[in-house]
Amino acid sequence: MDITAKLHYLRMSPRKVRLVADVVRGRAVESALAQLRFFDKRAADPILKLLKSALANAKNNFSKTEGLYIKTIVVDQGPTYERFRPRARGTAGPIHKKTSHVTIILDERAKEKNMDKGITQRSRNKGTKI
Repeated sequence: MDITAKLHYLRMSPRKVRLVADVVRGRAVESALAQLRFFDKRAADPILKLLKSALANAKNNFSKTEGLYIKTIVVDQGPTYERFRPRARGTAGPIHKKTSHVTIILDERAKEKNMDKGITQRSRNKGTKI
């Protein structure tokens, strides 16, 4: 069950948005909401709004919002608006106003299999018991 929400043409540089996206990637939704509310970057507000939209999608389509985590959050570059500023000797200097496309995918945490044997998914790969 993947829940998706997308934000296109965010008028912010992807480099700045990725700083915030890296903080919440892989977190539980409740933890990510708390983190974004107090994060001191301008990109935190649109990502918080997008995360709330993804939660609303989960509630509308699957009616279950407990146990969700941020599976993936991707920030891609959108189109760049080009403007020009007057410079010395009658020339024009370009100004590039970048945009971002943000995609967030929520998923449920997988239940650990083989818990009755005392082996977790991570330790099974190493061949060790807990």
